[in-house]
Amino acid sequence: MFTIASTPAKQSVSETISTLASRLSSSTLLEDRRAAILGLRSFAKEYPASVASDALRGLIASLSKDGEDVDTVKVVLETLLMLFNPNESSPEASEEIALWLADEFTQRQDNITLLLDFLDTNDFYSRLYSLQLLSAILASRTERTEECIFTAPLGISRLVAVLDDRREAVRNEALSLLTYLTPSSSELQKVVAFENVFDRIFNIIKLEGSLSHGDRIVEDCLILLANLLRLNVSNQSFFRETGCVPKLARLLNDALNEEGAGAEVAEWAKVQRNRNIYALLAVLRLFLVTAGIGTQANQASFWQNGVLALVLQLAFSRSTEMQIKAEALITCADLIRGNPSLQEAFAQLQVTSVLDEPPVEGAGAVQQNGIPKVYVIDGLLDLTLSVPSIAAFDSRLAACECIKAYFFNHPAIRKHFLRRAIDGHTSGADETANVLTTLLQPLDGHVSADPYRYWLAAVILFHLIYEDSDAKALAMSVVEGDASTGEEVVTCIQSITENLIIGIQKNVDERVLVAYLMLLCGWLFEDPDGVNDFLGEGSNIQSLVQAVLQAGPDGVLVPGLSAMLLGIVYEFSTKDSPVPRATIHPILASRLGRDQYIDRLMKLRGHPLLRDFEVLPQKLSSAPPGGLPDVFFDKTFVEFVKDNFSRLMRAVDRDPGMEVPVIANGVQKGISREMVDSLRSQLEEKTKALTKSEEELISVGRQLGQEQADHRRAKETAAVELARIKHVNEALQRHHEEDIRMAQDHQRQLEHVQKTAEANAERTRKRTEAEISDLRNSVSKLEADLEKANKNHLQDLQTAHDEYTTNKNEQAARLQRAEEKAKEAEERIKAATERAAKAESALSEKENEREAVQSELDDMLMVFGDLEDKVTKYKERLKALGEAVSDAEDEDDEDEDEDVD
Repeated sequence: MFTIASTPAKQSVSETISTLASRLSSSTLLEDRRAAILGLRSFAKEYPASVASDALRGLIASLSKDGEDVDTVKVVLETLLMLFNPNESSPEASEEIALWLADEFTQRQDNITLLLDFLDTNDFYSRLYSLQLLSAILASRTERTEECIFTAPLGISRLVAVLDDRREAVRNEALSLLTYLTPSSSELQKVVAFENVFDRIFNIIKLEGSLSHGDRIVEDCLILLANLLRLNVSNQSFFRETGCVPKLARLLNDALNEEGAGAEVAEWAKVQRNRNIYALLAVLRLFLVTAGIGTQANQASFWQNGVLALVLQLAFSRSTEMQIKAEALITCADLIRGNPSLQEAFAQLQVTSVLDEPPVEGAGAVQQNGIPKVYVIDGLLDLTLSVPSIAAFDSRLAACECIKAYFFNHPAIRKHFLRRAIDGHTSGADETANVLTTLLQPLDGHVSADPYRYWLAAVILFHLIYEDSDAKALAMSVVEGDASTGEEVVTCIQSITENLIIGIQKNVDERVLVAYLMLLCGWLFEDPDGVNDFLGEGSNIQSLVQAVLQAGPDGVLVPGLSAMLLGIVYEFSTKDSPVPRATIHPILASRLGRDQYIDRLMKLRGHPLLRDFEVLPQKLSSAPPGGLPDVFFDKTFVEFVKDNFSRLMRAVDRDPGMEVPVIANGVQKGISREMVDSLRSQLEEKTKALTKSEEELISVGRQLGQEQADHRRAKETAAVELARIKHVNEALQRHHEEDIRMAQDHQRQLEHVQKTAEANAERTRKRTEAEISDLRNSVSKLEADLEKANKNHLQDLQTAHDEYTTNKNEQAARLQRAEEKAKEAEERIKAATERAAKAESALSEKENEREAVQSELDDMLMVFGDLEDKVTKYKERLKALGEAVSDAEDEDDEDEDEDVD
């Protein structure tokens, strides 16, 4: 009897995936492995974690084992890409899976090399999926993937070569991968650049329709170009030397020609064209980092290839949108900033006028095709000061930056620009685009319509005079009124201050007040002459104090800047100012109050517009709907405030008797006039004491000379005594006992003379040393006193210090001469002692000779005695023998004995 078998148990997903993974790793036939991979692919989107944990290594191994089979490789790569990009609704989807997959690939160099090997094939899917998979791995493990690609054999070369692929999908994917691969690694950037990537990028841009007709791929090419050039001097130099700058110029020229043609362009195409042009301008600016190593060479190359003229033409073209205009003007500023030759040549260029007015004869304007042209500086001033449209704010601000770059770090151009502004203001011509005329004319009802006209004019003048004493003096020469006709003469600073105070009273737009305050703070800082000019109108202090005290709950900028200006005025005022320091200080200390002063400065420093200036957008985009942009400060002024804030905080605490002179090297020290007078009197006393010390030194010198003369006389006496001793020694040979006695006397006398001379010399030396030591102590004390005094009056007492230094040097020279004379005396004493020792030695030798002679005499006496004995015996024998011996012979013998005695 037959029975029907039951339905097999349904296999779970995890069991199925495990089975497929097992088949993949164990199957020997390619078809079986491919079937297992297809099965795994069907689960990859929904169960990425399960597939990855069971089959990832098998899939990677299949790429190596079945790499020759295009269909299998395609399926494997698709499966791996699905694991990196699972369905969002999948219960197993998480970011950790992508990280785990990337780790599996990057932990072994061979895995990345395997993917790069597929780029050598011509198969569409092998190339495309390998690039996409490398991009996914790079996104998860950036640094490790960069390292693996960099160290893989010909890894970069293979990637760059794919840019030549005619299939857009593959080429675009390679472009995208290179873009994500090169933003940070300078070594990778260099290797990519040397694979002829610049020419390949320009070829792609040309194929895609250049800037005007190219789609997003052109922008991507420019982004890759920016990655390769940003902060990479080596690549910038290579780009310049391989003739790529003319290609940039051609791109710009083609874009300008397309705009000039006036053809109708779809809105989406116009947006992309603007993005492309904006990206190209951003690439240009990468070459122009201020004070960069290769910046000047890049500027010169762009100038020679006409890039500057093209960018300027783009900036002043009527068909260029405002954002592009602003970026083009910023690029122009970077192209000339800090390069004297280009700054000088820049002024000779001409641009189309931004004003719809006919050219003025004799003003350097020309007519070309009905469009007025003016010199570029005039065009920039017109754009900055005479275009009140809020929509043009970014381009006006950029034009202002271009003007600042024109005279940046070039004193001659700065003074020329300022003189032209003064001449234009004085003559009354060119009132619309003159910074001085704009700032000095009385405020009217049109201020609120265009407050940035005043703000931009103040910023330009601020940069013209900032940290330039000559420019400040030149600007101070501007006056209103003729004294010869009885008119009141009003200086430039007083006119600006008057407009400021009137603006505060009328509550005009805060930007105008900030502009005037920025200008005055920068002008009066470290400029005592400017401070005195400001104080020529005594009510200015009271008006500023009132502005600080009347601050509303939301008022921070104007009260804070007013307090800062008061601090600057007090810091650099003197007792000779029209309003002396002693008068200003009570006003600040009592009426304003130290606490109010500190509070206003602290609130100003903590205001977001100043505190966060570097990160806030200084563009129209910062404006609220229908309002003005939140642009209140200039970058240089912000740096000025932050650099000098602590000093200005302490200004109100400085004693009125302390003045702060401006010294050329930038070091300031407070000096009290009373202290100067006191120190001068102290210096006179020290000078008198020094004179007295010199007289004492002369007296000591005279005493030393007397001691030296006494020593010489003692030495001569010793020489005479030695000569006399020599004669005595000669006489001793004849008179032994008397000579010995006299020699002993002379020996005692010599010892006495020697001891006396030594004692005198020792007393002289000790006395000289003591006096010299006293003089040295006196000089050291004087030096210490003078040095202490000098710490407090470095400049005013410089002349006295020089006189003291001269006296000190003369004193030191005299002391040195005295020491040398004392040394000579010691040497002479030493020589005399040595000669006395020699004389004593000679005397000892004579004594030895005398003793030798005495010994010989004694021997002779003994011989004579023997002879007498013998003679006596001979006589006795003769007598015994009967011989007659006469008495005369005896007497002769006695006489001979006496002679012998």
